[in-house]
Amino acid sequence: MTESGNPTSGLPILEAVAILRRGGLVAFPTETVYGLGADARNPAAVARLYTVKGRPPDHPVIVHLGDPAQLPDWAREIPQTARTLAERFWPGPLTLVLKRAQGVGDYLTGGQDTIGLRVPGHPVALELLRRFGGAIAAPSANKFGRVSPTTAQHVRADLDGEIDLVLDGGPCEVGIESTIVDLSRNGPVLLRPGRIGAEEIAAATGAPIASHDARAPRAPGSLESHYAPRRPLRLVNAGRWEEAARGRAQARLGVLAFRARPAGDASVLWIAASRDPATYAHDLYVNLRALDGSGCELILVEDPPAGDEWTGVKDRLTRAAGSA
Repeated sequence: MTESGNPTSGLPILEAVAILRRGGLVAFPTETVYGLGADARNPAAVARLYTVKGRPPDHPVIVHLGDPAQLPDWAREIPQTARTLAERFWPGPLTLVLKRAQGVGDYLTGGQDTIGLRVPGHPVALELLRRFGGAIAAPSANKFGRVSPTTAQHVRADLDGEIDLVLDGGPCEVGIESTIVDLSRNGPVLLRPGRIGAEEIAAATGAPIASHDARAPRAPGSLESHYAPRRPLRLVNAGRWEEAARGRAQARLGVLAFRARPAGDASVLWIAASRDPATYAHDLYVNLRALDGSGCELILVEDPPAGDEWTGVKDRLTRAAGSA
């Protein structure tokens, strides 16, 4: 079932709140991607969420809050760094991993002693959370490991008939998932890059941010293969593009590249990508879904450039390529 996500009307939001309170599942827009929401205090509802997504039980979910004042309900240790980052970036595309509060169940954390929390920066999501009055567990509203949804149409394509309501808030502004920072140990550790880069985190805290390490908590979207289209995807270095294209001349190719389609190219679909990192991220999952549905046999993607502003995109594409 799908309704308009206009928060000024209140009516779809009220229906969504009622569904959540009775243990149902609601897909809703955030500024990053669409989330599949369940009442975070309802183990049965969250269990259904895992089943619908096909999500492994040891893979934690992010809990969305309507207000930073709810942090003590979910985290037992809130360092000053967490308060600084929340003040600087919330509402927004940043998830903080903290020591979980007493009463926060394993069904949210994958059995870990930590919990991922964020306040989303989308008016529909915020109104839903504030009218609901509680917290909403919400991974991306798609099948586990596949390309995340950035429109309500994507959600329907993936989950139609399996969930109770889709709130349509239009295309997502950011287009890739939130940055995840672990604050459950000593200094901040980057678990997943996103729109907010490591340099911004370091500037806000006044301290460098460490890279993911072997002792870090498991985080959503951190598997080697994730965000993957059904067709195999290969990343190609810009300097080896011609060689890669020639080597795949007999394959039905889908292409995402920082160049116009050359004359005589026989690819099934060629998408010329923006060189602006924010625009590229916004369009990424739309482009991957278009290529995946084009009838191609293989997707070739030109490797994005280096730089902090490209780290989130490069992370998603590397995982989308997986072992292909």
